[in-house]
Amino acid sequence: MRNFSVASEFILLGLSEDAQVQALLFVAFLVIYVLTLTGNSMILLVIRVDAHLRSPMYFFLGHLSFLDLLYSSVSTPKMLENLVSETKTIPVKGCLAQAFFVFAIGGTEALLLAVMAYDRYAAICHPLLYGQMMSDWFCQVLVWGSWILAILNSLINTLLAVSLDFCHYGTIHNYNCEFPSLFPLSCSDVSTNATAIVCSFVIHASGTFLLVVGSYGCIFSTILNMSSTRGRSKAFSTCSSHLTVVMLYFGSACLRYVMPTSGSPVEMYFSVQYSVITPMLNPFIYSLKNQEVKAAMRKLLARCYQHFGDVDQRHRDKC
Repeated sequence: MRNFSVASEFILLGLSEDAQVQALLFVAFLVIYVLTLTGNSMILLVIRVDAHLRSPMYFFLGHLSFLDLLYSSVSTPKMLENLVSETKTIPVKGCLAQAFFVFAIGGTEALLLAVMAYDRYAAICHPLLYGQMMSDWFCQVLVWGSWILAILNSLINTLLAVSLDFCHYGTIHNYNCEFPSLFPLSCSDVSTNATAIVCSFVIHASGTFLLVVGSYGCIFSTILNMSSTRGRSKAFSTCSSHLTVVMLYFGSACLRYVMPTSGSPVEMYFSVQYSVITPMLNPFIYSLKNQEVKAAMRKLLARCYQHFGDVDQRHRDKC
Protein backbone atom coordinates (compact mmCIF):
# COMPACT_ATOMS: atom_id res chain seq x y z
CA MET A 1 0.00 0.00 0.00
CA ARG A 2 1.22 3.49 -0.77
CA ASN A 3 1.58 5.85 2.18
CA PHE A 4 -0.07 8.88 0.55
CA SER A 5 -3.58 9.98 -0.34
CA VAL A 6 -4.35 10.80 -3.93
CA ALA A 7 -5.28 14.43 -4.58
CA SER A 8 -8.65 15.29 -6.08
CA GLU A 9 -7.86 18.98 -6.64
CA PHE A 10 -4.95 21.41 -6.77
CA ILE A 11 -4.48 24.87 -5.31
CA LEU A 12 -3.51 27.59 -7.79
CA LEU A 13 -1.54 30.20 -5.86
CA GLY A 14 -1.86 32.72 -8.69
CA LEU A 15 0.13 35.88 -9.19
CA SER A 16 -0.18 37.36 -5.70
CA GLU A 17 -1.58 36.57 -2.23
CA ASP A 18 -2.18 40.22 -1.32
CA ALA A 19 -5.91 41.11 -1.49
CA GLN A 20 -5.34 44.67 -2.76
CA VAL A 21 -2.91 43.50 -5.43
CA GLN A 22 -5.39 40.80 -6.46
CA ALA A 23 -8.11 43.43 -6.93
CA LEU A 24 -5.82 45.49 -9.17
CA LEU A 25 -4.77 42.39 -11.11
CA PHE A 26 -8.43 41.43 -11.60
CA VAL A 27 -9.22 44.79 -13.20
CA ALA A 28 -6.04 44.74 -15.31
CA PHE A 29 -6.53 41.21 -16.65
CA LEU A 30 -10.25 41.75 -17.20
CA VAL A 31 -9.38 44.73 -19.42
CA ILE A 32 -6.71 42.64 -21.20
CA TYR A 33 -9.19 39.82 -21.78
CA VAL A 34 -11.85 42.16 -23.17
CA LEU A 35 -9.27 43.78 -25.47
CA THR A 36 -8.12 40.32 -26.60
CA LEU A 37 -11.66 39.22 -27.45
CA THR A 38 -12.48 42.53 -29.16
CA GLY A 39 -9.25 42.86 -31.15
CA ASN A 40 -9.11 39.30 -32.43
CA SER A 41 -12.84 39.23 -33.19
CA MET A 42 -12.35 42.44 -35.18
CA ILE A 43 -9.53 40.87 -37.21
CA LEU A 44 -11.70 37.81 -37.93
CA LEU A 45 -14.66 39.98 -38.95
CA VAL A 46 -12.58 42.26 -41.19
CA ILE A 47 -10.97 39.29 -42.99
CA ARG A 48 -14.39 37.70 -43.39
CA VAL A 49 -16.19 40.69 -44.92
CA ASP A 50 -13.44 42.46 -46.89
CA ALA A 51 -12.93 41.04 -50.39
CA HIS A 52 -9.41 42.51 -50.61
CA LEU A 53 -8.15 40.34 -47.73
CA ARG A 54 -8.28 36.99 -49.51
CA SER A 55 -4.57 36.21 -49.86
CA PRO A 56 -2.91 33.32 -47.95
CA MET A 57 -1.35 35.80 -45.52
CA TYR A 58 -4.80 36.89 -44.29
CA PHE A 59 -6.07 33.32 -44.32
CA PHE A 60 -3.31 32.45 -41.85
CA LEU A 61 -3.87 35.66 -39.89
CA GLY A 62 -7.52 34.72 -39.42
CA HIS A 63 -6.53 31.35 -37.99
CA LEU A 64 -3.96 33.06 -35.74
CA SER A 65 -6.65 35.37 -34.35
CA PHE A 66 -8.93 32.39 -33.74
CA LEU A 67 -6.11 30.61 -31.89
CA ASP A 68 -5.48 33.71 -29.77
CA LEU A 69 -9.16 33.79 -28.80
CA LEU A 70 -8.94 30.15 -27.70
CA TYR A 71 -5.55 30.55 -26.02
CA SER A 72 -6.63 33.46 -23.88
CA SER A 73 -9.99 31.83 -23.02
CA VAL A 74 -8.33 28.64 -21.75
CA SER A 75 -6.45 30.37 -18.92
CA THR A 76 -7.75 33.89 -18.29
CA PRO A 77 -11.33 33.17 -17.05
CA LYS A 78 -10.04 30.74 -14.41
CA MET A 79 -7.38 33.24 -13.37
CA LEU A 80 -10.01 35.99 -13.00
CA GLU A 81 -12.20 33.64 -10.95
CA ASN A 82 -9.33 32.81 -8.58
CA LEU A 83 -8.43 36.49 -8.14
CA VAL A 84 -11.84 37.14 -6.52
CA SER A 85 -12.39 33.73 -4.91
CA GLU A 86 -11.48 32.55 -1.42
CA THR A 87 -10.84 28.98 -2.56
CA LYS A 88 -8.34 28.97 -5.41
CA THR A 89 -8.73 25.33 -6.34
CA ILE A 90 -9.07 23.40 -9.57
CA PRO A 91 -9.99 19.68 -9.93
CA VAL A 92 -7.18 17.40 -11.07
CA LYS A 93 -9.14 16.41 -14.19
CA GLY A 94 -9.86 20.06 -14.92
CA CYS A 95 -6.18 20.89 -14.46
CA LEU A 96 -5.12 18.13 -16.86
CA ALA A 97 -7.71 19.32 -19.38
CA GLN A 98 -6.40 22.88 -19.13
CA ALA A 99 -2.80 21.66 -19.55
CA PHE A 100 -3.87 19.72 -22.66
CA PHE A 101 -5.48 22.76 -24.28
CA VAL A 102 -2.62 25.10 -23.33
CA PHE A 103 -0.07 22.73 -24.87
CA ALA A 104 -2.22 21.95 -27.94
CA ILE A 105 -3.18 25.54 -28.76
CA GLY A 106 0.32 26.83 -27.97
CA GLY A 107 1.85 24.17 -30.22
CA THR A 108 -0.59 24.97 -33.03
CA GLU A 109 0.25 28.67 -32.77
CA ALA A 110 3.98 27.94 -32.94
CA LEU A 111 3.49 25.82 -36.08
CA LEU A 112 1.19 28.43 -37.62
CA LEU A 113 3.77 31.18 -37.03
CA ALA A 114 6.34 29.01 -38.80
CA VAL A 115 3.89 28.50 -41.69
CA MET A 116 3.35 32.27 -41.88
CA ALA A 117 7.12 32.77 -42.06
CA TYR A 118 7.24 30.39 -45.03
CA ASP A 119 4.36 32.32 -46.63
CA ARG A 120 6.36 35.58 -46.34
CA TYR A 121 9.39 33.79 -47.82
CA ALA A 122 7.34 32.65 -50.82
CA ALA A 123 5.84 36.14 -51.31
CA ILE A 124 9.13 38.07 -51.10
CA CYS A 125 11.68 35.62 -52.52
CA HIS A 126 9.49 34.04 -55.23
CA PRO A 127 6.77 36.59 -56.09
CA LEU A 128 6.17 35.17 -59.59
CA LEU A 129 5.64 31.65 -58.25
CA TYR A 130 3.72 32.72 -55.13
CA GLY A 131 0.32 31.62 -56.45
CA GLN A 132 1.64 28.15 -57.26
CA MET A 133 3.63 27.76 -54.02
CA MET A 134 0.76 28.89 -51.78
CA SER A 135 -2.31 27.42 -53.46
CA ASP A 136 -5.61 27.24 -51.56
CA TRP A 137 -5.27 23.48 -51.17
CA PHE A 138 -1.71 23.73 -49.83
CA CYS A 139 -2.72 26.47 -47.34
CA GLN A 140 -5.52 24.26 -46.01
CA VAL A 141 -3.06 21.36 -45.62
CA LEU A 142 -0.60 23.56 -43.71
CA VAL A 143 -3.25 24.85 -41.29
CA TRP A 144 -4.95 21.54 -40.56
CA GLY A 145 -1.59 19.80 -40.40
CA SER A 146 -0.54 22.28 -37.70
CA TRP A 147 -3.69 21.53 -35.70
CA ILE A 148 -3.33 17.76 -36.02
CA LEU A 149 0.39 17.62 -35.12
CA ALA A 150 -0.04 19.89 -32.08
CA ILE A 151 -3.11 18.03 -30.78
CA LEU A 152 -1.40 14.64 -31.14
CA ASN A 153 1.68 15.98 -29.37
CA SER A 154 -0.43 17.33 -26.50
CA LEU A 155 -2.55 14.18 -26.33
CA ILE A 156 0.53 11.96 -25.84
CA ASN A 157 1.78 14.10 -22.96
CA THR A 158 -1.71 14.30 -21.42
CA LEU A 159 -2.21 10.52 -21.51
CA LEU A 160 1.14 10.07 -19.77
CA ALA A 161 0.15 12.65 -17.13
CA VAL A 162 -3.23 10.96 -16.50
CA SER A 163 -1.41 7.83 -15.29
CA LEU A 164 0.39 9.78 -12.52
CA ASP A 165 -0.67 9.83 -8.87
CA PHE A 166 -0.71 13.30 -7.35
CA CYS A 167 -0.09 13.93 -3.67
CA HIS A 168 -2.83 15.41 -1.50
CA TYR A 169 -3.04 19.22 -1.25
CA GLY A 170 -0.83 19.83 -4.26
CA THR A 171 -0.01 23.50 -4.71
CA ILE A 172 0.79 24.99 -8.12
CA HIS A 173 2.92 28.12 -8.01
CA ASN A 174 1.24 29.59 -11.06
CA TYR A 175 -2.10 30.97 -12.25
CA ASN A 176 -2.83 28.06 -14.62
CA CYS A 177 -1.99 24.40 -15.22
CA GLU A 178 0.95 23.49 -17.44
CA PHE A 179 2.74 20.16 -17.64
CA PRO A 180 6.03 21.38 -16.10
CA SER A 181 4.10 22.68 -13.06
CA LEU A 182 2.38 19.30 -12.49
CA PHE A 183 5.44 17.07 -12.32
CA PRO A 184 6.70 18.29 -8.89
CA LEU A 185 3.26 17.46 -7.44
CA SER A 186 3.36 13.81 -8.45
CA CYS A 187 4.10 10.99 -6.03
CA SER A 188 4.87 8.72 -9.00
CA ASP A 189 7.97 8.44 -11.13
CA VAL A 190 7.84 11.29 -13.67
CA SER A 191 11.01 10.46 -15.60
CA THR A 192 9.02 9.15 -18.58
CA ASN A 193 6.80 12.24 -18.56
CA ALA A 194 9.77 14.60 -18.30
CA THR A 195 11.56 12.82 -21.14
CA ALA A 196 8.42 12.91 -23.30
CA ILE A 197 7.80 16.62 -22.81
CA VAL A 198 11.46 17.51 -23.38
CA CYS A 199 11.50 15.46 -26.59
CA SER A 200 8.20 17.01 -27.68
CA PHE A 201 9.47 20.49 -27.00
CA VAL A 202 12.85 19.95 -28.68
CA ILE A 203 11.35 18.41 -31.83
CA HIS A 204 8.48 20.90 -31.97
CA ALA A 205 10.54 23.99 -31.14
CA SER A 206 13.56 23.09 -33.28
CA GLY A 207 11.38 22.33 -36.31
CA THR A 208 9.41 25.57 -36.10
CA PHE A 209 12.48 27.62 -35.14
CA LEU A 210 14.56 26.31 -38.06
CA LEU A 211 11.72 27.03 -40.50
CA VAL A 212 11.33 30.58 -39.16
CA VAL A 213 15.08 31.29 -39.14
CA GLY A 214 15.58 29.75 -42.59
CA SER A 215 12.65 31.69 -44.07
CA TYR A 216 13.76 35.02 -42.61
CA GLY A 217 17.39 34.38 -43.59
CA CYS A 218 16.29 34.11 -47.21
CA ILE A 219 13.94 37.09 -46.81
CA PHE A 220 16.63 39.40 -45.43
CA SER A 221 19.08 38.27 -48.10
CA THR A 222 16.53 39.08 -50.81
CA ILE A 223 15.66 42.46 -49.27
CA LEU A 224 19.33 43.50 -49.00
CA ASN A 225 19.89 42.63 -52.67
CA MET A 226 17.02 44.86 -53.81
CA SER A 227 18.21 47.97 -55.65
CA SER A 228 15.16 50.08 -54.85
CA THR A 229 14.88 51.64 -51.39
CA ARG A 230 11.11 51.79 -51.77
CA GLY A 231 11.05 48.09 -52.64
CA ARG A 232 13.10 47.26 -49.55
CA SER A 233 10.78 49.30 -47.33
CA LYS A 234 7.65 47.69 -48.79
CA ALA A 235 9.10 44.17 -48.51
CA PHE A 236 10.19 44.70 -44.93
CA SER A 237 6.83 46.21 -43.92
CA THR A 238 5.01 43.08 -45.11
CA CYS A 239 6.90 40.85 -42.68
CA SER A 240 7.69 43.23 -39.77
CA SER A 241 4.37 42.51 -38.02
CA HIS A 242 4.89 38.76 -38.18
CA LEU A 243 8.51 39.06 -37.05
CA THR A 244 7.43 41.09 -33.99
CA VAL A 245 4.84 38.46 -33.03
CA VAL A 246 7.37 35.64 -33.54
CA MET A 247 9.90 37.27 -31.21
CA LEU A 248 7.28 37.94 -28.52
CA TYR A 249 5.81 34.45 -28.62
CA PHE A 250 8.83 32.23 -29.19
CA GLY A 251 11.03 34.19 -26.80
CA SER A 252 8.76 33.85 -23.77
CA ALA A 253 7.50 30.32 -24.57
CA CYS A 254 10.99 28.88 -25.08
CA LEU A 255 12.31 30.45 -21.89
CA ARG A 256 9.30 29.11 -19.94
CA TYR A 257 9.79 25.51 -21.03
CA VAL A 258 13.60 25.55 -20.91
CA MET A 259 13.70 26.85 -17.32
CA PRO A 260 13.48 24.25 -14.52
CA THR A 261 10.20 24.43 -12.59
CA SER A 262 10.83 26.26 -9.32
CA GLY A 263 7.71 28.38 -8.81
CA SER A 264 9.65 31.63 -9.31
CA PRO A 265 7.90 34.85 -10.40
CA VAL A 266 9.95 34.78 -13.61
CA GLU A 267 8.18 31.59 -14.71
CA MET A 268 4.78 33.19 -14.18
CA TYR A 269 5.92 36.29 -16.07
CA PHE A 270 6.84 34.23 -19.14
CA SER A 271 3.55 32.27 -18.90
CA VAL A 272 1.56 35.50 -18.74
CA GLN A 273 3.57 36.91 -21.64
CA TYR A 274 2.87 34.18 -24.18
CA SER A 275 -0.61 33.04 -23.04
CA VAL A 276 -2.26 36.36 -22.06
CA ILE A 277 -0.28 39.41 -23.26
CA THR A 278 0.75 38.20 -26.73
CA PRO A 279 -2.84 37.22 -27.77
CA MET A 280 -3.91 40.75 -26.83
CA LEU A 281 -1.04 42.43 -28.70
CA ASN A 282 -1.28 40.42 -31.94
CA PRO A 283 -4.33 42.20 -33.44
CA PHE A 284 -2.91 45.61 -32.52
CA ILE A 285 0.48 44.76 -34.04
CA TYR A 286 -1.09 43.59 -37.29
CA SER A 287 -3.61 46.43 -37.48
CA LEU A 288 -1.03 49.16 -36.73
CA LYS A 289 1.70 47.84 -39.05
CA ASN A 290 -0.44 46.57 -41.94
CA GLN A 291 -1.94 49.24 -44.17
CA GLU A 292 -4.46 46.88 -45.78
CA VAL A 293 -5.84 45.77 -42.41
CA LYS A 294 -6.02 49.39 -41.23
CA ALA A 295 -7.89 50.41 -44.37
CA ALA A 296 -10.29 47.46 -44.06
CA MET A 297 -10.98 48.31 -40.41
CA ARG A 298 -11.69 51.96 -41.24
CA LYS A 299 -14.03 50.85 -44.04
CA LEU A 300 -15.85 48.43 -41.73
CA LEU A 301 -16.23 51.05 -38.98
CA ALA A 302 -17.51 53.57 -41.51
CA ARG A 303 -20.10 51.07 -42.77
CA CYS A 304 -21.21 50.31 -39.22
CA TYR A 305 -21.46 54.03 -38.41
CA GLN A 306 -23.47 54.65 -41.56
CA HIS A 307 -25.76 51.69 -40.84
CA PHE A 308 -26.53 52.83 -37.29
CA GLY A 309 -27.00 56.38 -38.56
CA ASP A 310 -29.56 55.19 -41.11
CA VAL A 311 -31.36 53.14 -38.45
CA ASP A 312 -31.47 56.16 -36.15
CA GLN A 313 -32.75 58.40 -38.95
CA ARG A 314 -35.55 55.93 -39.82
CA HIS A 315 -36.50 55.77 -36.15
CA ARG A 316 -36.74 59.58 -36.00
CA ASP A 317 -38.83 59.69 -39.17
CA LYS A 318 -41.30 57.22 -37.67
CA CYS A 319 -41.56 59.30 -34.51
